[in-house]
Amino acid sequence: MWVHGDLDVGNLLVRDGRLSAVIDFGTLAVGDPACDLLAAWLVFPAGARDVYRAAVGADEAAWARGRGWGLAALLSLVTGADSGRGAWARGRIQELVDDLRG
Repeated sequence: MWVHGDLDVGNLLVRDGRLSAVIDFGTLAVGDPACDLLAAWLVFPAGARDVYRAAVGADEAAWARGRGWGLAALLSLVTGADSGRGAWARGRIQELVDDLRG
């Protein structure tokens, strides 16, 4: 399946509170569709993740893989040069762990 591979807030354009475009297809590839579930942790606040999951129809296995993709993306932000983004990523990692624990 085709995947975007980088569904982060910087690659999503919003107009009037609605998604209007997805940009930056530099990581476009054929791969695991759960890759794009990383948006659950990079884009949405904790309270919206269940809505996102239901909208995309992610089953338990896909959600678990998406959680792994999210963790990989967040870990790369923790070690980056932007300390503000690193602190944000650490908070999102904690949310990801909380989601895992149920």
